[in-house]
Amino acid sequence: MFTRRSLLTGAAAFAAAAVGRAALAAVPEPAYPQGPDTVVPKAPSTGRPFNPVITLNGWSAPWRMNNGWKEFHLVAEPVVREMAPGMKANLWGYNGQSPGPTIEVVEGDRVRIFVTNKLPEHTTIHWHGILLPNGMDGVGGLTQPQIPVGKTYVYEFELTKSGTFMYHPHADEMVQMAMGMMGLFIVHPRDANQYRVDRDFGFILNAYDIDPGSYTPKVSTMTDFNLWSWNSRVFPGIDPLVIRRGDRVRIRVGNLTMTNHPIHLHGHDFEVTCTDGGWVKESARWPEVTTDIPVGAMRAVEFVANAPGDWAVHCHKSHHTMGPMGHDVPTMIGVDHRGLAKRMITLVPDFMTMGERGMADMGEMEMPLPDNTLPMMTGTGPFGPIEMGGMFTVAKVREGLARGAYGDPGWYQHPKGTVAYELKA
Repeated sequence: MFTRRSLLTGAAAFAAAAVGRAALAAVPEPAYPQGPDTVVPKAPSTGRPFNPVITLNGWSAPWRMNNGWKEFHLVAEPVVREMAPGMKANLWGYNGQSPGPTIEVVEGDRVRIFVTNKLPEHTTIHWHGILLPNGMDGVGGLTQPQIPVGKTYVYEFELTKSGTFMYHPHADEMVQMAMGMMGLFIVHPRDANQYRVDRDFGFILNAYDIDPGSYTPKVSTMTDFNLWSWNSRVFPGIDPLVIRRGDRVRIRVGNLTMTNHPIHLHGHDFEVTCTDGGWVKESARWPEVTTDIPVGAMRAVEFVANAPGDWAVHCHKSHHTMGPMGHDVPTMIGVDHRGLAKRMITLVPDFMTMGERGMADMGEMEMPLPDNTLPMMTGTGPFGPIEMGGMFTVAKVREGLARGAYGDPGWYQHPKGTVAYELKA
């Protein structure tokens, strides 16, 4: 997201670029704003104002205007990403983060993007869904030479349509995307009032296979991932969607995992309004509460937040809302094996099995975990354990928030008589 810090850092970086673009420094991730009255500054004036996207656990890349070109700089490099408190991963990304910063531009802009390769191998960038000259499409060996280690390549093209897009490598793709190289690319309409919303959120679905106690993904994994993440974060480390009641909200989601994801919103229905192919005509939309996002696709959904509360937003594949888990975990419901499990964990650090009364039983067992490993189910809400993980967060809809407030307002205070209760005899 845009903050004063990122904009000032970006200005300093582009001043350095005037001396030598290859020396442009990576921009650190700003802290997520705190407090219900925190106001996120608008994007720099382009002559065509737009409402900036709020990237969950991320930020938007700084840029400068140079003789009619909007210039960005991406540095492909190894990064360390905290996936949730208690676990970090050695990934590859851009400008110090995986995924990389969101690129926000306007339909009609001419963009120039400098890409510096600080990875241990060559790379490229493909601009997924963007219509551009063939030689700017970023497929190594087909449309351009690979970007060698230590070199900077330049991409130049004009944005001919608005919509929801992303970027990722087309070089050693299996390894580089499995290591977290990706980012959002948002093209706002030329007319700021076209498709206008009050709050615009975005994130990318990604998945990793990281053994308990280790830090680096297993890049040869095809289907058996154990960490399902949004923007390389897992619950409870995923930012909430903070929303003012009555706002029209857009959520943009890209899928760069190896499977589809049915993304479900509680408390509201929505319409799919945009894909990576463009905007969906109103006559072609219909109401949903879950939209399935295929591999390599993007969807933007919109709804009016008319119901205050803390509403779950998550993938509806149940094992995608779990923390790291084994795929050969036996069902032990009805079997008291608590003493055995405690002894086994001392011999086999990644030993894990289901509890006697189900997965929730595992919390009572207080099973020790290897270092740098998250529990299968975690998170605490106002009524106790939430028992989630992975692809899960909360849409916090509140009365009376400031128009630009995105800080976490805390848990919802339910009006009297509106919470499920125990039937007393």
